[in-house]
Amino acid sequence: MRILNREQLESVGNRDGRRDVAAIMEAGLTAADPYRNACRLLHREGDFLYVGNALFEADNDPASGVEEINLKQTGDIYVVGAGKGVQRVAKALEEVLGERLAGGEVIAKYGDEPVLQRIHVTFGAHPVPDQGCVEGSMRIEALARRVKPGDLVFTIMGNGCSSLLTLPEEGVDLEDVRRITRLLQIEKGAPTVELNVVRNHIDRLKGGKISMLFGKARQIHLIMTDANHHVIQAARHDYEGLMRGNVWLHNLPEGSTFAQAEEILRRYEVWEECPEGIKALIRRADPGLETIKYEAFARTSFRVFGVMPDSEHFLPAAIREAESRGYHAAVLTQLLQAEASQCAKVLSAVAMNIAEFGEPFEAPVALFSSGEMLVTVDRETGVGGRNQEFALACALGIAGNPRIVIGSVDSDGTDGPGGLKLAGAPSCLGGGIVDGCCAARAKELGIDIRTALRTHNTSEALWRLNDGMWVEQNISLNDLTVILVQGRGSNG
Repeated sequence: MRILNREQLESVGNRDGRRDVAAIMEAGLTAADPYRNACRLLHREGDFLYVGNALFEADNDPASGVEEINLKQTGDIYVVGAGKGVQRVAKALEEVLGERLAGGEVIAKYGDEPVLQRIHVTFGAHPVPDQGCVEGSMRIEALARRVKPGDLVFTIMGNGCSSLLTLPEEGVDLEDVRRITRLLQIEKGAPTVELNVVRNHIDRLKGGKISMLFGKARQIHLIMTDANHHVIQAARHDYEGLMRGNVWLHNLPEGSTFAQAEEILRRYEVWEECPEGIKALIRRADPGLETIKYEAFARTSFRVFGVMPDSEHFLPAAIREAESRGYHAAVLTQLLQAEASQCAKVLSAVAMNIAEFGEPFEAPVALFSSGEMLVTVDRETGVGGRNQEFALACALGIAGNPRIVIGSVDSDGTDGPGGLKLAGAPSCLGGGIVDGCCAARAKELGIDIRTALRTHNTSEALWRLNDGMWVEQNISLNDLTVILVQGRGSNG
């Protein structure tokens, strides 16, 4: 079970609706696990390793097909990587490769349980990197010096790798990276893809550089997403788009420039506050420190596979569960990227319209959205996250309606940086589930929802309302939001 406090979540308010939402979200979260797919991607028959499956390839991959690797003719085999849930893919590699695996290094997020035997795990912070991230990156860099021609290296990258894989260029220190992360993403609300353009140009491993370190070896790059994913920053969502429009999967080539990094810093009005080391590096725009473009990357020996194709992750599983419970299911968007509180105002209004007027859908209906919502906190220091902010804001938008239940969760199980200090609560909640009764219960308990939203201190409010989700950590596949509108006569 991914949701660890379902009994608590289902104990108040519209219990039938909450049970349905929790079950739907549980089905989606359980599907968001790359271990099973990684096991399907590769198998071993004696001295031969077979890697490949059309399901996990990018469209128009010029090297399409199964890789047959003669282990007798292969040197040492290593695994390196970073990201939320990275151990789930690494575990599958350990099991398939067995004694042929010479070792490796992956960087996982604090809170993950260590599960690997042959691959060393370093734990680090996300979204603001810490010394653990640097130490793990230094171990990867040291491992690269051992690799020789004829070796085989598996690289693994997924959401969270841009924080966890942190090794600043000369002239930039860790505190500089921490500062620019807080400025751009937390205070200004910049999307991760824009923050990454900056981070990629001040780091020794990001933007394809990690793979060039292992360039002597044959490499198989595993990405914990769909190989044709919609966050590719290119018009084409296929192999060509992945190779030329990527800015966040650091084992692949990267398409941005130093000039774009400076433009982003100026557009968000943080250039003057930017640490001097970062400004100097970006202004210098040393071609030798530029991220790795596809033309150079293509000269290495590699294949790429996406172990979480869209057809296999949380939305299809969540939709199937909703339909099994008698709800019509509809996906509103998989591209939600706006302030969480504003998303809540719009989507809760849609839910209210359905409940009152039967438009644009007839109840009972389950509406789904995904993407990566934003929270611009400015100087506030409250504990919360984008899914928690969305849920708590929805509690106001659906107040008094007995037929609406809304849940929102970060698929990796941790929503925001954490820091909650309440007895019996986790440090970091995964999201929240609310219904039309929440606002009234908050008033009875003396919880000021509007103040919690204004100060972005949503975790405490949700937990005290029994609306905060405690979720086991795993891979990140963006947010999962479920809006349930029960049919008339349903329990409220």
